[in-house]
Amino acid sequence: MSRARVARRIAAGAAYGGGGIGLLGAATVGVVLAEVQLAKRSVGGGAHGDPPRADGRYGRAFADRSASCEPVRFAMLGDSTAAGQGVHRARQTPAALLASGLAAVAERPVDLRNVALPGAQSDDLDRQVTLILSDPAWVPDVCVVMIGANDVTHRMPPTRSVRHLSAAVRRLRTAGAEVVVGTCPDLGTVENVYQPLRWMARRVSRQLAAAQTIGVVEQGGRTVSLGDLLGPEFYANPRELFGPDNYHPSAEGYATAAMAVLPTLCAALGLWPEEERPDVSRREGFLPVARAAAQAASEGGTEVTAAMPTGPRGPWALLKRRRRRRIQTHEASPLPH
Repeated sequence: MSRARVARRIAAGAAYGGGGIGLLGAATVGVVLAEVQLAKRSVGGGAHGDPPRADGRYGRAFADRSASCEPVRFAMLGDSTAAGQGVHRARQTPAALLASGLAAVAERPVDLRNVALPGAQSDDLDRQVTLILSDPAWVPDVCVVMIGANDVTHRMPPTRSVRHLSAAVRRLRTAGAEVVVGTCPDLGTVENVYQPLRWMARRVSRQLAAAQTIGVVEQGGRTVSLGDLLGPEFYANPRELFGPDNYHPSAEGYATAAMAVLPTLCAALGLWPEEERPDVSRREGFLPVARAAAQAASEGGTEVTAAMPTGPRGPWALLKRRRRRRIQTHEASPLPH
């Protein structure tokens, strides 16, 4: 069965209450569980300690404009990757990098609030969204969500995973926020994950990422595929892009992910200078959303956003490959406010 068809089935099950579509056949579950336990022992169960807090106001060069120019309100939600587990400085976390990059593009200060929780699965997003929306005086202009890896490792049914993510995006969009989702990373790139789990992890990660894309786009959000973007780079340079626990990204790994997400984050706010029409030379174009989602899951750094009303082949989406922009990490430090 094609990845597009599997993703469409998962997304449909999430939308209409189905819950029995699994990502792995029952015959492989025993082998997978044994390999998962071995991999967890090999990587030491994850990083120790809490990730650094990066909340605050970013954009030192634009701080003097804050009296006349409202800061952009930016919220980060998700799991340990969104929280920045594995690095020791706030400025190295993906939220801080994105806030700094957004401030530079917008030429405005950016207020960051990060409610991501290490170990979180998609069913924690309801709590996180409630936290973000609890202050009526601080409704985010834009949110980034990075979630999915723990859903795979804890064998959450993919329909349930997508259902929780879609509900979170719907609540944020209803509140008036733009939403960008970094879809499930490729768990097959973890250095100490062995065959057959490596192949299975890659397969299920990409299937979930494609299904997440369908659910997010249908709720008015945008997605950026992280899996294949980081996959080859992690595989080729594990010492550089993985952190000390060999599981979470290093500072350089987070910077790579942030560079991929930043153009879409800025585009969601109308700040990115590139034309919105597709660039044929970069293999961009309009596709049925399931096909766009499947392509994006296999080609990291690819953005998918809603494009057209539903037609005979279902809803359509615009698939874009935006040029990445390097973020100056020395600027990625919050100001007190």
